[in-house]
Amino acid sequence: MSRRVVRQSKFRHVFGQAAKADQAYEDIRVSKVTWDSSFCAVNPKFLAIIVEAGGGGAFIVLPLAKTGRVDKNYPLVTGHTAPVLDIDWCPHNDNVIASASDDTTIMVWQIPDYTPVRNITEPIITLEGHSKRVGILSWHPTARNVLLSAGGDNVIIIWNVGTGEMLLSLDDMHPDVIHSVCWNSNGSLLATTCKDKTLRIIDPRKGQVVANNFEEPVALQEMDTSNGVLLPFYDPDSSIVYLCGKGDSSIRYFEITDEPPFVHYLNTFSSKEPQRGMGFMPKRGLDVSKCEIARFYKLHERKCEPIVMTVPRKSDLFQDDLYPDTPGPEPALEADEWLSGQDAEPVLISLRDGYVPPKHRELRVTKRNILDVRPSTSPRRSQSASDAPLAQQHTLETLLEEIKSLRERVQAQEQRITALENMLCELVDGTD
Repeated sequence: MSRRVVRQSKFRHVFGQAAKADQAYEDIRVSKVTWDSSFCAVNPKFLAIIVEAGGGGAFIVLPLAKTGRVDKNYPLVTGHTAPVLDIDWCPHNDNVIASASDDTTIMVWQIPDYTPVRNITEPIITLEGHSKRVGILSWHPTARNVLLSAGGDNVIIIWNVGTGEMLLSLDDMHPDVIHSVCWNSNGSLLATTCKDKTLRIIDPRKGQVVANNFEEPVALQEMDTSNGVLLPFYDPDSSIVYLCGKGDSSIRYFEITDEPPFVHYLNTFSSKEPQRGMGFMPKRGLDVSKCEIARFYKLHERKCEPIVMTVPRKSDLFQDDLYPDTPGPEPALEADEWLSGQDAEPVLISLRDGYVPPKHRELRVTKRNILDVRPSTSPRRSQSASDAPLAQQHTLETLLEEIKSLRERVQAQEQRITALENMLCELVDGTD
């Protein structure tokens, strides 16, 4: 039996087992707060959804363990002065998310594991370099702290978030609006689509388009007559691509192979209500004990509904064929190494025992040369004069330590306040 037939038989009934989750994130519309997103961003810890709040830019972050109705006063992540257009979780830190806005800036946020008691308004860093709205964000798959942004100025910028530096600017490759950008698996190349109807493969470090204007498609698959935007999600572990149409009520999925005819239709999952957008859980966030191979988060007008997809298996043992080693949260390269020309495949992890998200890791941003104390080239004068830079550095280090201590104390107090509020809610509920 050929490889294609084997794989088709393995995934043929996946959507026959798809099901809505028992609970969903429900109505959070209060005053002027509504969904305003074509997708949601999800990782093994959090679900993030763009909202519109009083004309400013904001998004909401919900722990995946939190189900049911969301309180109307639930804190938002807000700091942009115009609507948020895109959000993307860092693949190497589940507590870090980037947001892009109509105000031309990118902000990177640290999300605490505990529920904050007030809006998060201070980003770790703000990146400024675009002259028009920024609508696309994408983290590098293998290099630490490398973030891509694309704006309405038809420019792609690649940043080192750890230092706030602009690493690369690709400003002469797209004559019109950039619709989407995607890294390849090791982050050596980019694929972009543009309003000029051209697909480009770009080597960002060389600043060159290495392929475009493909004359003949390898395969052509007609979908339907709908004019809704397709939201594609690809799982390289199973070679399955899922196509979710915005405004549609179905999810079609296809297997991609190296043999003709290359694209094989497998099945369609349909529901009654159309989706405003869709999020896709990374493979490490799935429940392997239930043979779950995909999980979507479907945005309705007032709720977010998880859709779980499983492959039916009678055995309770770990299914090696369903779960090959998959990219984990550890980066394979540093930003400087990638910029110098190095490439590395993702660091893989096994899902045999399930995936446990690592504890909260703080993203540190260091501005280069800010704290550098350069040795004097002039003859040494007096002891007191030569000790002055060292004394200033010591004072600065002391202040930084005090700030860190105060931040930790504030976080501890916020956790205590949250615990007390939860206890109060339980007492109030018990007396109703």
